Amino acid sequence: MTGQSPVEIDTSRPHPARMYDWYLGGKDNYPVDEAMGRQMLALDPRVPVMARVNRAFMHRATRWLVGRGIRQFLDVGTGIPTEPNLHQVAQRITPGARVVYCDNDPIVLAHAAALLRGTDEGATEYLQADVRDPDSILEGARKVLDLTEPVALSLIALLHFVPDEDGAHDLVGRLLAALPSGSHLVVTHATADFTPEESKAATEKLKAAGVTLALRSREEFTRFFDGLELVEPGVQVPHRWHPELGEPVEGQDDGVIPGYGAVGRKP
Repeated sequence: MTGQSPVEIDTSRPHPARMYDWYLGGKDNYPVDEAMGRQMLALDPRVPVMARVNRAFMHRATRWLVGRGIRQFLDVGTGIPTEPNLHQVAQRITPGARVVYCDNDPIVLAHAAALLRGTDEGATEYLQADVRDPDSILEGARKVLDLTEPVALSLIALLHFVPDEDGAHDLVGRLLAALPSGSHLVVTHATADFTPEESKAATEKLKAAGVTLALRSREEFTRFFDGLELVEPGVQVPHRWHPELGEPVEGQDDGVIPGYGAVGRKP
């Protein structure tokens, strides 16, 4: 395990990783996270379904990538461990797969030991760093991954917490620039395209609690893949991307899940 020393966990304000854990039925959250989560459910009761749909997309994308020879994964914005984790999906198919998890939340670091139980043949490591500091991420990743060989950069349900003022598109570009040809970008992202009124209310409630939510349009989402070759079927509502590679999430067809998912290959 590499990265910064653990810092005190702030339980006075909700945190996206802990709210996500609550949506998934986890126990690693606090009353403030549940309270905000319940406010989000009041706006759209499908929020827990969205969380599970994002996880399921990650599982399917990982299977797709391993099936095409990808053996290295850099998962930024990992969140609190929820089985199966990315390394478990990859290493069940290819025991020698190497996975680096990265998150900036101290509670994730506190639970990272659960992430580090990979196969003997492969590698599973965790580092504490922020997506806004791509140099630190790459420095830590190089200790485990061979960046002269293709890497899958996974950003699941992360970038909608990185506003344009922080240079979200540039940050992704800087991470991709360090990866060789044949690498892939895997992204899911929330959007207001389908639920503008509910999304506006959710953004305002989260902002009041100190959480920034940058909901992007399909066009803005697609910009993350500039210079890459989009994998078929391109940009999709997440549960409609290669559904044959996994089991459906209960409730995923109850209206449109307000988000996008896609995978792109670096030529």
